[in-house]
Amino acid sequence: MMNIRKIFAVAALITGGLMAAQVATAGDKIRIATEGAYAPFNMVDSSGELIGFDVEIAKALCVQMKADCEIVAQDWDGIIPGLRARKYDAIIASMSITEERMRVVDFSEKYYSNVLAFVTADGSNVVVTKEGLKGKTVGAQRATIAGQYLEDNLGDVVDVKLYDTQDNAYLDLTSGRLDALLSDKFPAYDWLRTDGGKGFAFNGEDIDINDEIGIAVRKDDALKDKFSTAIKAIVADGTYAKINEKYFPFSIY
Repeated sequence: MMNIRKIFAVAALITGGLMAAQVATAGDKIRIATEGAYAPFNMVDSSGELIGFDVEIAKALCVQMKADCEIVAQDWDGIIPGLRARKYDAIIASMSITEERMRVVDFSEKYYSNVLAFVTADGSNVVVTKEGLKGKTVGAQRATIAGQYLEDNLGDVVDVKLYDTQDNAYLDLTSGRLDALLSDKFPAYDWLRTDGGKGFAFNGEDIDINDEIGIAVRKDDALKDKFSTAIKAIVADGTYAKINEKYFPFSIY
């Protein structure tokens, strides 16, 4: 039979363990990856600091969750492998929720919605239809919804060029090596307002493919639900709207 002193000792250990668990939960340390090359969602400023819509949303979610977060840059091509290798705990990098990605990672609820759009030179004679694009060279960022759409829907009639970053795709568009660029609309909208985007414009209708953007975490990680709850909270309390209006004159939620 266990004596009273041992019972109190065991009880103290259990209570202490529960308190430690509560403290750990309240002060979770979370490493978050973003690309850092996808303005205005994630980019690096002149001082080398990560900034942008994704970064501000990440910080707001961490405040909401009372978590101690570190945000790190990771090249797009290796961003999911890095998550699975436990280099970081989550990806907040304008990543579309797709069935293919859901085979290897889990996603939170959406934190914004996306459509695709073509960009061409102002006054271009490019007609954005399958027939009108026939024989043209069209670019997109590699391993993105835009790149996949090009290959799946136009790969038989256009020369598809894929790029490691969105910025490199813009460079080939402005240099004339591309006849058109297919992109998520919101980063293209931001680029068109810059000096680099002068002389270019959207062409044709938006392509709505029911694209939702979420936060990727490892399979069966409790962070999935924590992020989803925090997204709802910052939308409800107006934090999301304040961040949104810094980047876009319309809601992207």
